[in-house]
Amino acid sequence: MDATRPTTVYFFGTCLVDLFYPQAGMAGIELLQREGIRVVFPQGQSCCGQPAYNSGYKDEALKVARAQLALFTEDWPVVVPSGSCAGMMKTHWPDLFKGTPEEARATAVAGRVFELTQFLANVLKVRLEDKGEPVRVTWHASCHAQREMGVTDEPKALLRQLANVELVELKREKECCGFGGTFAVRHPEISAAMVEDKVADIEGTGAKAVVSGDCGCLMNINGALEAGRKPVQGKHIAEFLLERTHGTR
Repeated sequence: MDATRPTTVYFFGTCLVDLFYPQAGMAGIELLQREGIRVVFPQGQSCCGQPAYNSGYKDEALKVARAQLALFTEDWPVVVPSGSCAGMMKTHWPDLFKGTPEEARATAVAGRVFELTQFLANVLKVRLEDKGEPVRVTWHASCHAQREMGVTDEPKALLRQLANVELVELKREKECCGFGGTFAVRHPEISAAMVEDKVADIEGTGAKAVVSGDCGCLMNINGALEAGRKPVQGKHIAEFLLERTHGTR
């Protein structure tokens, strides 16, 4: 057995997974367990602190993040099914906790944070066997996954392992879908225009489904697809991978 391969991980589920996409979280956990990983899900977890932090409420964000930091007492990787929340924990927690008694601990935990597809592809090096019917899909990459976590090729590499899945890339893949958390609330007209562009790009691929690793993006894109009565479905990559490979190791 590879001595560098972890045997136990923490799973940080995120607020949106908890409230709107629990099936994505359960799928992520099952994908990890299927690889022989023991998954620990701290029951006291809630929010990573990103909404308050991005809105300029650093003290409030610190209070929320401090409660999460206390949950990760063991030296295990922290796997997050969201590039956005993973980016907050890995990139911004060290700054958020700077000058506090928890600074060293927050920096240590930040160094163990992985976005889910990053962990599956780079650490576990999973091999997937497709059990589904032929389908065409496209991939939406979230801003934070790309720019804060450096996750660009990993999810597409996993999708390309699926023999019956045709991945058609978006022409404007690196553009934001317009969600941006509180941005969509503060600037709804701009957000709506941005997601309209994203939906048009998705439609142009002829894909039956759009797959993403961030539930905030999915919530925004799916809302626009449903409002426009488009025949395309948005799905979290954990769910998609599990459905395509159900019953395989």
